[in-house]
Amino acid sequence: MGTVIGYYVHHQGLGHRQRMRSIAAHLTEPLTVLSSLSAGDSEHPWVTLPLDNLRRPVDPTAHGTLHWVPRHDAGLRRRMALIADWINAADPDLMVVDVSVEVAMLCRLLGVPTVVVAMRGDRLDRPHRSAYDAAHAMLASWAPEFAVTEWPAAWREKTFHAGAISRFADRPPPAEVAHRGPLRALVLWGTGGGGYPTAAVAAAAAATPNWTWRIAGMPPNGTGAVWDQLRWADVVITHGGQSAVAEVAASRRPAVVIAEDRPHDEQAATVRVLGDAGLAVALGHWPPPASWPETLRSARALGGAQWARWAPPDSARRAAGFLESTARLVRTETEEPVA
Repeated sequence: MGTVIGYYVHHQGLGHRQRMRSIAAHLTEPLTVLSSLSAGDSEHPWVTLPLDNLRRPVDPTAHGTLHWVPRHDAGLRRRMALIADWINAADPDLMVVDVSVEVAMLCRLLGVPTVVVAMRGDRLDRPHRSAYDAAHAMLASWAPEFAVTEWPAAWREKTFHAGAISRFADRPPPAEVAHRGPLRALVLWGTGGGGYPTAAVAAAAAATPNWTWRIAGMPPNGTGAVWDQLRWADVVITHGGQSAVAEVAASRRPAVVIAEDRPHDEQAATVRVLGDAGLAVALGHWPPPASWPETLRSARALGGAQWARWAPPDSARRAAGFLESTARLVRTETEEPVA
């Protein structure tokens, strides 16, 4: 009998879904996705979950014990009920939660072991402690070399370090850019934060007249496939989100990684690790225009070869193998019901 795995995907940004799809491509058994995101062209069974009514949330943290459980919210209630209904019907061996303290706790309260997708930053608050303590295991999208040493020993012992997971991991890194004319800077930004830094990019471009700048995803020149945009660039400027960094790492491009403000200082923590490891020019905030000529020179001097330490090409395959072996293990450990 095969394993049954449920996979909760948070709706903020697109990185959580991209990570799920990369991992799922290497699973030998199908999984069911539960998310407020649209299923789109997904080939996996998909339980579409409603969003909250966010107009006037009341007591959303339950006196600091959770992150987001606004009182008397119909969307929240329906979302949790649908997850519980699916668990009751499917009897999953394992739930992967990327990411939600509340969903992780709900699944465990229903008797389903969880693998929580770990996040960097300060996770020692009461809600995170509850979810991480209760998890059967944790999946980290970074290599063991970059383990979080500040975590409690119990967390470190049950963490599987897969390495950064990118949808481009199966592609050979492109050769170093060889072209005539101005050097090329690509800004790879995400949808989960404050939007594209268009004004800041314009100021940086004005301060670096020997560079051509593009913002991936924005016309007229940034609308091609992301991989083609990465191949085009001499240097990539990106934020510190896990998926964005993973995609730059897969391309082996020199990079400037800038922390955006995020809860629990997630991106700031990632940027510190990258800087300490010498993988990228790592900055805590967008630099002033006058700093950009030297910033870009430093990134080119650093190069991109060291990214292989952050994003091994088999990260998604290793993560999938870990989830399937964990699902088999927790099912065999379950005691037979008393007659």
